[in-house]
Amino acid sequence: MTSNSTANQSQNPTHADLTLRPFTVAVAQTEIDDLADRLARTRFAAEPATSTHAQDGAHDWSAGAPVSYLREMVAHWRDAFDWRAQEARMNELPQFLTEIDGQTIHLVHVRSANEDATPLLLLHSYPGSFVDFLDLVPELTSDFHLVIPTIPGVGFSQPLTDGAWDAPRIARTWDRLMRGLGYTSYGAHGSDHGALVSRELAMLAPEGFLGAHVLQLFSFPSGDPAEFEKMTPSDYAALEFAGWFQTVNGFAAMNASRPQTIAAALSDSPVGQLAYDELFENFGNGTATLTRDQVLTHVSLYWFTNSSAGAARVYHADRDLEARVNEGRIGVAVFADDFRSMRPFAERDNTDIVSWTEHPAGGHYASMEVPAELAAAIRGFYS
Repeated sequence: MTSNSTANQSQNPTHADLTLRPFTVAVAQTEIDDLADRLARTRFAAEPATSTHAQDGAHDWSAGAPVSYLREMVAHWRDAFDWRAQEARMNELPQFLTEIDGQTIHLVHVRSANEDATPLLLLHSYPGSFVDFLDLVPELTSDFHLVIPTIPGVGFSQPLTDGAWDAPRIARTWDRLMRGLGYTSYGAHGSDHGALVSRELAMLAPEGFLGAHVLQLFSFPSGDPAEFEKMTPSDYAALEFAGWFQTVNGFAAMNASRPQTIAAALSDSPVGQLAYDELFENFGNGTATLTRDQVLTHVSLYWFTNSSAGAARVYHADRDLEARVNEGRIGVAVFADDFRSMRPFAERDNTDIVSWTEHPAGGHYASMEVPAELAAAIRGFYS
């Protein structure tokens, strides 16, 4: 599936304390042909009795991924989607494999031409990957040295050594990664799971850590009526959105409780993987602007790397984490069609929020939807 070789450390002095192997994404043609064959033999679920399209032609997501949507996407996957072109885009970035704590780690490492640039971790979401940041990288390289690692058990950070990779452990591993690359000071940015790990780094507060910039601060009411005294109309709208999301995030409960059960289905059905990844399309209740190719690139990457079990185990590992107050430096960018952090609760759980920006467009995958605006928010936080 892939090719790699031993890195020449003398040619890359920033790799101070890790053995890195250059890596190229190279999926075997037999695997691409197998995917095409499986797609040609797709058995779709029975159509519901009611129409799956609203009057405006939109798909009805109220019960999950609609069959009509899946049929359209599979047709595009088979007849128009070009994996090799997406593979070439990935390989424009310098990629490596290394080992930390016995676990193979895949990473992208892009050094800025500006030697004084700020080192920055970019931490991907679920069900995302390093591909989340392909459009964001060129927006940031004038100001940042970028390190983009892949979550253990996902993509090319396999095989998974054990199932205990919770957010605190991953945060410690990413700190070890940055030290091993020769960076004594750095920041972190993330969305979704990447936001959780970025916040863990802020709580860990390793020497030289510059703070965490995130797209979400997942803070909710504790039950104390006094917490609502500072709520604004915007906060109440965000709370309503969070309530809606609780009605459609069954995947989170399944991942946290039965990761191997769902992985058995996803590992044997590419269309099942596509349907289960409905977060790409449906997080913002019909507002997502990702293209078909952006969605299918992620789904294909998960399929070719058989990542469903490792990705689900991210939720399983974090299921018993206790809520803690973060006293480290943190900032949040709130995008209109994403989970919108509620400031009274966020300030209760994070005592040093130094940046809070709100953006009129963009959603859960802002790095792919509005990369230039997200880059400006990141620069503003670290400046």
